Amino acid sequence: MSLVLIRHAMAGDSEQWLGDDRVRPVDERGRRQAQALVGALADQPLDRIVTSPYARCVQTVEPLGEDRGLAIELDDRLGADRLQDVPQVLEELRGRDAAVCTHGELPWLVGRKFEKGAVWVLGEDLTPERYLPPES
Repeated sequence: MSLVLIRHAMAGDSEQWLGDDRVRPVDERGRRQAQALVGALADQPLDRIVTSPYARCVQTVEPLGEDRGLAIELDDRLGADRLQDVPQVLEELRGRDAAVCTHGELPWLVGRKFEKGAVWVLGEDLTPERYLPPES
């Protein structure tokens, strides 16, 4: 089992974004971070990629999906407005080789580092076990 939790890559300053936050894209640094996930997760078996439908999350996992030949599955419960539902999604994926991309303000990760573009490899009990920092 290889369940990994990804925080979306850098997407500029949210306070300077004037449009709908759901369509805010990754920036140049975020594109590099997204591409770097391919190498950072090379040793992780994956058969699914599930993500928040927000553009910055989808764009974060697109290179990984292309590299693995996997379709990207959208799940509204991973959106920035539904972070309380993230544990339910993870529970449903327990025991699967999956990557899950969401947003960083997860209450159950309070006190743990979770930078934009970073990854937590989760244990069988869904606790964070190994931190992979983002490409800078």
